[in-house]
Amino acid sequence: MFRLSEKGEKIQGMFGSIAPRYDFLNRLLSFGIDRYWRKKAVRLIKYREGSRILDVATGTGDVALEIARSTPSSVKITGADFCQEMVEFGQAKVATSPYAGRIDFKMAPCEDLPFPDNTFDSVTIAFGIRNVVDRRLGLAEMWRVLRPGGRVVILEFSTPRSQFFKQIYYFYFRRLLPVIGGFFSKYNAYKYLPDSVLEFPSHEEFSHMVADAGFRNTHIHPLTFGIATIYAGEKE
Repeated sequence: MFRLSEKGEKIQGMFGSIAPRYDFLNRLLSFGIDRYWRKKAVRLIKYREGSRILDVATGTGDVALEIARSTPSSVKITGADFCQEMVEFGQAKVATSPYAGRIDFKMAPCEDLPFPDNTFDSVTIAFGIRNVVDRRLGLAEMWRVLRPGGRVVILEFSTPRSQFFKQIYYFYFRRLLPVIGGFFSKYNAYKYLPDSVLEFPSHEEFSHMVADAGFRNTHIHPLTFGIATIYAGEKE
């Protein structure tokens, strides 16, 4: 059985503590643009009738629900997350949606996905890969459970390339965001967010990491001046 590191356990506990206000603060702190980013990412998935799709680090299930909205009723979606509180909120949200029969949840970290090899036609992870302590192992696990010909779609925050926009972004991200997040939830959790984004590898470094995990035909799709980026790749 996979055992979380001390850092992983701290991240797990942090997300558990902010779960009740997580959706509200996502909308508030991103000015609602996070929904647009998720829709853009979901448009890149591959599926067919009867497909199975996995959303890793699913949180409260926003991406899983967007996949359900965007695919035929025969497509089944599994959301996996290592935080019990997040999964419980996701299950409650899905239960009141029209897609309750198509989405199920599993408690699991990205580094140890409890699925057989070659199970899913697409694997997604949105704003979660930077929280994976062993990213190389997490990417290897996503590659393992993906079917040949399937696609991984990774949506993550990134650093804008424009120096002018970068300064505005840094001011908001490092100064304002933790204060606003702390007012409604936990200051330390929303200080962790910008810190983790600024420590994340560059576009080029992370795309090389994706390729090293075995994915081919990798593409980078910057969004909204580079605030977020989609990385997509396929398993041959």
